[in-house]
Amino acid sequence: MAVRAVRGAVQLDRDEAGHMDERVSELLTAVLERNSLTADDLISVWFTATPDLHSDFPAAAARKLGIVDVPLICAQELDIEGAMPRVVRILAHIESDLPRADIAHVYLGAAGALRKDIAQ
Repeated sequence: MAVRAVRGAVQLDRDEAGHMDERVSELLTAVLERNSLTADDLISVWFTATPDLHSDFPAAAARKLGIVDVPLICAQELDIEGAMPRVVRILAHIESDLPRADIAHVYLGAAGALRKDIAQ
């Protein structure tokens, strides 16, 4: 199996822990489903959040989904003027037989505007 990377992002409506949990869970579930993956296929996941999100760690949603033995890390996205607010991004390293060109990167809702070239 090859090591691949899959990207994704979601914009939150508000900075509340429960809402972050819902939206990040939705994003992770979509990444797994669209790439025919299970938690066992995950090597590691990086989460970034824009500086206006501070109610919870995005990785907490992964743990609630049962992703418990995969290294996760959270970081803050650069604070760029004019950037889309309230966004959580992921970069997941996976084991997959999919060719790189067939990896489904997932940008939900308004976050699709971030990467129109690869959003599916």
